[in-house]
Amino acid sequence: MRKYHTIKVIKQKKNKSDQNNKSSQNKIAFLGRRTVRCLTFITLSTVMLTFIACSKKSPSIDSSEPTPTVKVNEDTTPISKSSFKLNTVVSITLYDSQDESIIDEAFQLCDYYENLLSRTKKESEIYQLNEKAHNSYTVSDDTKELLTKGFHYSQLSNGAFDLTLEPLTSLWNFGSSEERLPSQDEIKEALTHIGYQYLTLDGNTITFEKDGMGIDLGAIAKGYIADKMKEFLISKGVNSAIINLGGNILCVGEKPDGSAFKVGIQKPFKDRNETIAVVEIRDLSVVSSGIYERFFTVDGKNYHHILNPATGYPYENDLTSVTIISKESVDGDALSTTCFALGLEKGMKLIESMPDTYAVFITSDYELHYTKGFKENIKIVE
Repeated sequence: MRKYHTIKVIKQKKNKSDQNNKSSQNKIAFLGRRTVRCLTFITLSTVMLTFIACSKKSPSIDSSEPTPTVKVNEDTTPISKSSFKLNTVVSITLYDSQDESIIDEAFQLCDYYENLLSRTKKESEIYQLNEKAHNSYTVSDDTKELLTKGFHYSQLSNGAFDLTLEPLTSLWNFGSSEERLPSQDEIKEALTHIGYQYLTLDGNTITFEKDGMGIDLGAIAKGYIADKMKEFLISKGVNSAIINLGGNILCVGEKPDGSAFKVGIQKPFKDRNETIAVVEIRDLSVVSSGIYERFFTVDGKNYHHILNPATGYPYENDLTSVTIISKESVDGDALSTTCFALGLEKGMKLIESMPDTYAVFITSDYELHYTKGFKENIKIVE
């Protein structure tokens, strides 16, 4: 009988708010000499800003979430910058500050976390962990925090979401010039190296119990980074802002006039400006996962990037997208993939068991399925 290893997670003491702020500022100071190129400066006074989302799980920490749109009231005078990071377009908009250096520092913080969590950057801890898969490896507190969160959702979904999917995602290579349909033998081999239950986390030491295993945090890392960027903005006195990490929308507070932010959910397989629903939110995250942002076609069949750890192939469950509204973006990121993997019935049941978390599922017939409490707590703009 195969022996299954139990993961050991030793919880850290929670830091006080001022310690978190100090930690973020120290990381910024460490990275202060790095030059951040801002690719686009966008004024949002009279237009609808459509944030362009790139794919999930491509060579860096990326995501293939559908593209939300954010509508801005005409009486605001925000400042906004965009930069290509995490293999996507990252945008930050401040409504109650004209200090561009805050955005620049937030971009530097984004770089810091990418250099920890990317599975393709050779200097990252995840890359080093995967390269040393046959040995134990000690990671930083930040990486441990996200690995613990990823393991939680792997357990919660009974493996439908699995943070050890790297052998399979590397095989398909969605979003890269090397994406392809692997052979059945290749997929069968990759599956033997997947299984979150073979991952042991003891303090900050990570151990794989099987050879050839690897970590891919592409389905959860952007949400985690967005939350860290929000903490930093608040530490700088920002109380009204929008953070967009290639489809992960995280709102800081509300607009200065007290109104809510309007976030549009893209209609599947349509132009990014065409929304199927628009919601009003304050101080919340909106994250979507769908099959139409990253896929390729072979012999008339579409293969999308949301892979089933049990079969090695994309999930087929009549869903086109799942959008999660939650307080923390890391939860929305993980849950959008988890609920897509679980399917409509089980996914809705999971969200309805969670406080202050809401979802809308879109099926292949373009019907919207809202979880209980969604319409009572989240305003939908007609």
